[in-house]
Amino acid sequence: MSQPSAPRRTQGRPPRISRGEIIETARRIVDEGGVDRLTMRRLATEIGSTPMALYHHVRDKEELLVLLLDDYATRALRRPELPAHPRERIVVAATAIHEALAACPWIVEVLTADDLMSTTALWFVEQIVDGLVDCGLSLDRAVHGYRAIWYYTAGEIVVRATAARRRADDGRATYREQAFADLDARELPRLAQVADRWAPLTAEDTYPDGLRALVDGLLAGH
Repeated sequence: MSQPSAPRRTQGRPPRISRGEIIETARRIVDEGGVDRLTMRRLATEIGSTPMALYHHVRDKEELLVLLLDDYATRALRRPELPAHPRERIVVAATAIHEALAACPWIVEVLTADDLMSTTALWFVEQIVDGLVDCGLSLDRAVHGYRAIWYYTAGEIVVRATAARRRADDGRATYREQAFADLDARELPRLAQVADRWAPLTAEDTYPDGLRALVDGLLAGH
């Protein structure tokens, strides 16, 4: 009498993945290697899934980056207590943005594409624009003023982060340091005078001073 055949083994379904797992893994990839290293294929490999399975949760890399922006804004952006004076509200809101983004420079790289943003961060934009209007600017001028503040904030972070990364990757003297060490004092007397202190001076954190000067300039005459 023949023995009953063993049931056929079927290939199990791939493990279920969650949006939270996708965001966490994507954040780790970006933290370790930068935004350029984040692809749907690599993300799927890291999770142990397939790119097709990811598309059930996120439409494409752009949507994934928006999710990362919102995730970071939710975790890192804290709404500060705002002062009564509108000028100070502008400064406090912009400083809060700067502090959050300086801790995670790759976020600025995504934001400076100028077409992706976190809706969570719009509260801070509102405070800056509203403060500029309350100080006497038209709404259109206030939007232009916010743009100037954002350019200053983002640029300061990008320059610092890039310089720090280059110094970490290469311990040799930078081209700028070599150039400043051999300045012609007759042609560039001021720069020659400060050449040996240029690097530490430009490395100082002067963002707050620059921000206040920028706001004062935007509000001049109002």
